[in-house]
Amino acid sequence: MRLLLVEDDDHVAAALSAILARHGFHVTHARNGEEALQAVLPAAHGERPSYGVILLDLGLPDQDGYQVCGRIRKLTATPVIMVTARADVRSRIHGLNLGADDYVVKPYDTGELLARIHAVSRRTAAGEDGTGAAEEGTLRLGQVTIALPTRRVSVDGDEVALTRKEFDLLALLAQRPGVVFRREQIISEVWRTSWEGTGRTLEVHVASLRSKLRMPALIETVRGVGYRLVAPAA
Repeated sequence: MRLLLVEDDDHVAAALSAILARHGFHVTHARNGEEALQAVLPAAHGERPSYGVILLDLGLPDQDGYQVCGRIRKLTATPVIMVTARADVRSRIHGLNLGADDYVVKPYDTGELLARIHAVSRRTAAGEDGTGAAEEGTLRLGQVTIALPTRRVSVDGDEVALTRKEFDLLALLAQRPGVVFRREQIISEVWRTSWEGTGRTLEVHVASLRSKLRMPALIETVRGVGYRLVAPAA
């Protein structure tokens, strides 16, 4: 996988690039926001293979990292993982609202970072290209089948009528079974808004999904954090 690493600290970039290379990544290093945008621009125009993931440090010398993220998102749908020392919730929400796919706070465990890279790349493959683990854009989790292109859901072959937001919520959780999604991340990705005032709406949609699918244990509440999908037995 081609990966774009946007990091102004050469020592950090060299160490991380070596680790990523050992795990099969071909890393391109951009030292500031302008270099990052120049690296993405040719790929956006089809002039070179696109990147599988972009790791974007927010503390850049020439531009605000959030601004860079917003400009990257206008050029490409490549997954963006923000890497930053800013741990407050508002910063995470702001990054997700700008189009980031995930948010990693320094200092981070390398194993966790690698897992997040693979997770967002799998999700993109399943949700956009219909390749990878999702055969022809279809997710199969036990008795539950989710056809992403046609937005249809069935349980044991029986189609279940879902609203648009119910489908978006289920598809988001189903593309990364077992992974805990923070409430603010779900709100950002499904409702395209910030967390404030939307928490009750999320709870109602989760309850509705559990009821319509007749599988109360399918979506697990992780107290104080968010929700995750527990894949049922086949």
